[in-house]
Amino acid sequence: MRDCHPMIRIGILGAARIAPRGIVTPANETLGAEVTAIASRDLERARDFAAQHSIPMAFGSYAELVVRDDIDLVYCALPPSAHLEWCVAALESGKHVLVEKPFANNAQDAAEIVAAARATGRYAFEGFHYRFHPLFERALAAIRGGAIGRINRIEATFNADLPDSPGELRYVEALGGGALMDLGCYCMHWIRTIAGDEPTITSANARCGSPGVDLDIEAQMAFTSGPTATLKCSMQPQDGSLYRRLRVHGDQGILEIENPVSPHSGATLSIEGPNSPMPQIVSGGDTTFHYQLRHVMEVLEGRAQPLTGGDDAIGNMRAIDAIYRAAGLRPRGLAD
Repeated sequence: MRDCHPMIRIGILGAARIAPRGIVTPANETLGAEVTAIASRDLERARDFAAQHSIPMAFGSYAELVVRDDIDLVYCALPPSAHLEWCVAALESGKHVLVEKPFANNAQDAAEIVAAARATGRYAFEGFHYRFHPLFERALAAIRGGAIGRINRIEATFNADLPDSPGELRYVEALGGGALMDLGCYCMHWIRTIAGDEPTITSANARCGSPGVDLDIEAQMAFTSGPTATLKCSMQPQDGSLYRRLRVHGDQGILEIENPVSPHSGATLSIEGPNSPMPQIVSGGDTTFHYQLRHVMEVLEGRAQPLTGGDDAIGNMRAIDAIYRAAGLRPRGLAD
């Protein structure tokens, strides 16, 4: 642990369900970070959240928080439809931002956030927390070290049971809802990170509940570097299967991760190949969100390069937009 470094003061936009485990607990347990403010459109909700989590300041508007001089990093836990406006506002007020996935409503919005980050000399990280956990790093190192040979196919599945309850933003197209936006964005990021390349979507189909909102989606894609990939996600799986699985087929073996998204709650990395090690089983330890916050701090202190955001965030949203179009749906926030 470092002995002496500056305190990073964090402000949260949105009293969201993800915020306590996504940023509050990691900040409370990480030397050099503290959550100092929370903003909600409802001041009472902000005050209740602040009281519950011992946060000093509460605001009834996002604008009040982003302009403050005593905040260094803004954690944006708002619906995707609000990311462009408030991430740009925070960046232009001199703050770095950590944006909950998906990065934006669409690739156009993502590009505008990235442009604002570059223009202001600030960072805009995308909250793909899985990416910072040692389990995924081990998998990447094994693949890049030739453990399964040349990659020829990648399969990614993320199913979850997300009921259509009142006020559930995942079921509202205008807010950036849909299974692909909420769950499939992880699958796309797994696939693109493993491939190290941008995909061409060859086909996609979706099952919708309310018009325009995908309950589940499946997409096929190809990479100029050779591999093909399948993405599947559902927020109401008809067979009840709650898979979180990444499988990478090479010409000399197969690598598979069960539960790559939250390995701290239990995950397995297995490799079948010419020199297969024993499966690595992970459970407990620091959460992916703790690793994420530490990575953000290392970048802000000039000791690491960001693993998410920038062109990577634009690429992920571009692929998501393309899947929606291929499935006959509109990318979020766009007329076409």
